[in-house]
Amino acid sequence: MRHTRLWAALFVPLVVAAGLLTRSALPMPGLVRTYGGDTLYAVLIYVLLSVAVPAWRPRGRASVAAIICLLIELSQLVDVGWLNQVRANRLGALVLGRGFVWSDLACYTVGAAGAGIVEWGGRTVTQRT
Repeated sequence: MRHTRLWAALFVPLVVAAGLLTRSALPMPGLVRTYGGDTLYAVLIYVLLSVAVPAWRPRGRASVAAIICLLIELSQLVDVGWLNQVRANRLGALVLGRGFVWSDLACYTVGAAGAGIVEWGGRTVTQRT
């Protein structure tokens, strides 16, 4: 568990940096620019859950990460004054988003499931050696 927490903590800044790069002016493929940030957002939630609850299995963390992302996306359909003020701030917009987009749900699913599969695969390989 400690091993999982340490690796996850090391990945947090890398995932954040990669996600921010997808929102930058740097040239990159259209798919990466359009869907990369949302996919990495789910990966970030997965990694943060790995730091917070390393005893959970990858499937459980992936499921909870996807649900958290889904709830945040659905919250964008609600018009609440204080929440809109938070989203008006750049950091608030990065964390909570600005507008509901159906494709984000697919990105969150791919990101959370992908992170879980990568961790599960890594564990399987290390356990064999």
